Amino acid sequence: MLRVFINSWPLLLGMMLLMVGNGLQGSLLGVRGGGAGFSAFEMSLVMSAYFAGFLIASRVTPDMIRRVGHVRVFAAMGSFISAVLILYPAFPHPAAWILGRVVIGFCFCGVYVTAESWLNNSADNSTRGQTLSLYMIVQMLGIIIAQGLLLVPDPSGFLLFVIPSVLVSISFAPILLSISPTPAFESTKRMGLKALYEKSPLGCVGMFLLGGVYSAQFGMSAVYGSEAGLTLPEISGFVAAFYVGAMLFQYPVGWLSDVYDRRMMVAAVGLIGAVAALIAVVMQGYYFLLLSALLIGGMSNPLYSLLIAHTNDFLEYEDMAAASAGLLFINGLGAITGPLITGWMMEVFGPAAFFAFLAVLLGAVMAYAFYRMTQRALPTQTDDGGYVPIHPTSTPVAVEAAQEYLIEVAQSEEDAA
Repeated sequence: MLRVFINSWPLLLGMMLLMVGNGLQGSLLGVRGGGAGFSAFEMSLVMSAYFAGFLIASRVTPDMIRRVGHVRVFAAMGSFISAVLILYPAFPHPAAWILGRVVIGFCFCGVYVTAESWLNNSADNSTRGQTLSLYMIVQMLGIIIAQGLLLVPDPSGFLLFVIPSVLVSISFAPILLSISPTPAFESTKRMGLKALYEKSPLGCVGMFLLGGVYSAQFGMSAVYGSEAGLTLPEISGFVAAFYVGAMLFQYPVGWLSDVYDRRMMVAAVGLIGAVAALIAVVMQGYYFLLLSALLIGGMSNPLYSLLIAHTNDFLEYEDMAAASAGLLFINGLGAITGPLITGWMMEVFGPAAFFAFLAVLLGAVMAYAFYRMTQRALPTQTDDGGYVPIHPTSTPVAVEAAQEYLIEVAQSEEDAA
């Protein structure tokens, strides 16, 4: 892994700075929106807009790259991100922030697609799995660091918006100065959603529910903290706890999923996540909030990779990459709805509805996984697709790279046998 880091550190450093900028702007809007008098539902519209832009870009960016090239797309998207980040405090109105979040989501997806394609091109068959693991760790570290920057004193009200703008601008330097020309961008064929559902009902339903869980967690956790009356340091620690949990539990969950029935693992992580959310609803105290956030993040983030691996268990090798595009689209639809429902529930029932919503979705994942276990037999070990850690904010490029890695490993094992 050290060799992989040495070869890819400029790309990884650039991606970490991008994640710091993205993580900070999301939490910052959640905090500042409450101070500006935005309602919980208005903030849910702001947060949902990011995922709408992200979903649109995931379909559009590959064509843009094919037309004008990686570097031009990367530079254009980055320029828009920096501009919007600075404009947020100048126009503290829900409509302006919603528009800004759509643009930010679109542009971050475009930047991620471009950078991930460079990262994937820098790896070979022997290092792709390690590269993806390092990429996931870098993403988590970036979001965690961002929550610490939330505590920087900002008497002017503009500094904390300038910081992510500067970080995003700086992130381009190590990436653009270190990359080599990439081959023509090729996207895989797509699998129809009906065919995908027939192959893996649990993968499709689970991805939709998980989209709601993750977007509520990523977009509305800071809004919850503001609505619940937490101090700024408490909000910072609370949001960071979700991603610390993701780092701690990603690999243990992945290891267990390669040993036991993945449907049982999906049910187990859904159950633990739902119980953790209910703890926050029932129990009082900040440390219970941290424990709940740690466990919810630790269960929901590995669930993304777990559902992809489960779906692969029922696919032929040549269908895996095509199926990943469908799963990402389903996850994106769920992500758009997550903040909207969360914001409405918080406005009607109070801040505790944030955790109640997460408990319902994770409980639904658990229940549907148990139901699917009664409908289909466990696939044989030779059909097993394997598990590779992927973060829910990854684009089709990273997910397809993970699928390529799984196919290479499985085919190597078959050849050896």
